[in-house]
Amino acid sequence: MKRVLVLCTGNSCRSIMAEAIINKVGAGSVCAVSAGSQPAGYVHPKSLATLKRHGIPCVSPQSKSWDFFDGENFDCVLTVCDRAGNETCPVYLADIRRVHWSIPDPAAAEGDEVSVDKVFDDVFLLLQARITDELMPLLEND
Repeated sequence: MKRVLVLCTGNSCRSIMAEAIINKVGAGSVCAVSAGSQPAGYVHPKSLATLKRHGIPCVSPQSKSWDFFDGENFDCVLTVCDRAGNETCPVYLADIRRVHWSIPDPAAAEGDEVSVDKVFDDVFLLLQARITDELMPLLEND
């Protein structure tokens, strides 16, 4: 089974959603976990609501430091930070395959509940498409 570590800064939105999507899409062949370089210490409730709305199970998600996985082996590290938004994306130093996607942070969304939900849905759909179309074929061809 391939192992993927999904990293972002806070480990409360994007990496949590990506972890759950990878585990659903790659069930039986890929196992994902997530962490952050500066974990928020909580999982954003809108992330969980978005996953639920799209039928993606998410079992006991936690915002945690990448130190939690120190010494573990992974086949791929996926970073999902939006560098263009002046965000510091973590750098994973182990000599393994790295993939970086500049994904906007839905936690920064403002407006009414419908508008914020749309931002979370848009990020979810972007992650889902890239995981299905880019990440999974990459892992299958390793």
